[in-house]
Amino acid sequence: MSLNVQEIKGFLPQDKPYKRYDSGGLYLLVKPNGSKLWQFKYRFGGIEKKMPFGAFPEISLAEARKRRDRARTSVADGVDPMRERKREKAKIRLGAENTFAVVASSYIEHKMVGEGRAEATLKKARWFLELLTPAIGNMPLDDLDPQMMLAALKKLEARGNLETAKKCRSFSSRVFRYGAALGLCKSDPTAILQGALITPKARHYAAILEPEKLGQLLRAIDDFECYPVTKLALKIAPHIFVRPGELRHGDWSEIDWEKAVWTIPAGKMKARRTHAVPLSRQVLELFRELQSVTIGTGYMFPAFHTWKRPMSENTINASFRRMGFTKDEMTAHGFRSTA
Repeated sequence: MSLNVQEIKGFLPQDKPYKRYDSGGLYLLVKPNGSKLWQFKYRFGGIEKKMPFGAFPEISLAEARKRRDRARTSVADGVDPMRERKREKAKIRLGAENTFAVVASSYIEHKMVGEGRAEATLKKARWFLELLTPAIGNMPLDDLDPQMMLAALKKLEARGNLETAKKCRSFSSRVFRYGAALGLCKSDPTAILQGALITPKARHYAAILEPEKLGQLLRAIDDFECYPVTKLALKIAPHIFVRPGELRHGDWSEIDWEKAVWTIPAGKMKARRTHAVPLSRQVLELFRELQSVTIGTGYMFPAFHTWKRPMSENTINASFRRMGFTKDEMTAHGFRSTA
């Protein structure tokens, strides 16, 4: 005979646990401490099993019967309901551990750092993750679809950050491919979004391309009064045509004085390839002068207040402004176009 709510409320605890059956394998286990626990007994693969449904009254009689019916349907379909529940719990737990933010952090800190990526590249990757986290950071990687990703990227686009949105899509794509390789997701949902974002107009760094005006700049550098390291950075930059970040992060150990070559490691290069910069006699003299005003080890162009950090990325551009050259006329990166 099936149970009813009044009966259940009247079951009192005894010295030992006892059972009161409902129907279809559902029963109530009354424990000595007074708790009343729903259990479902079934057979799967010839083995008797028990599946807990929770405690009464938190789980009502009607709800317990619904759960029993679902479990019986699973058994009839050849699915072990208890194993399926454990699988779902594991999936939820794994999802909490494999959110976009967690996997992206792993990609940055293990793969990118392990590959020796430049600090500037790592800094940008962490910034991309910071931008994406509010929208998708807490979502399991395998739950994210193209529409969710597009919505997150469109938020960046709506702020006018067109280039940033495209770079965040590219960064996300690398995270998903990393996750897929680890079995954390099935595919890269950003792969089909390349044509869905607005393509920003190409932005070129301001540079002086006229010989006469370049001469004016070089004379202005010679006459410019500033911190000696900054002055020498300004004098060296027009000769070697490296990127500003590569110049700032130059290390004295990378200079071969006998061969007159500055070898920049692959980890500091945008293209991830070792780059050899030939040094003219004039540049070697400038580097020797620079060595005399620094400690001669570590960064070639240390910051003003400490030799443990390179000079600020804004130092050279700020110097151009003080000389009277606007941001539309010349930039530190512009020397590459000048070359």
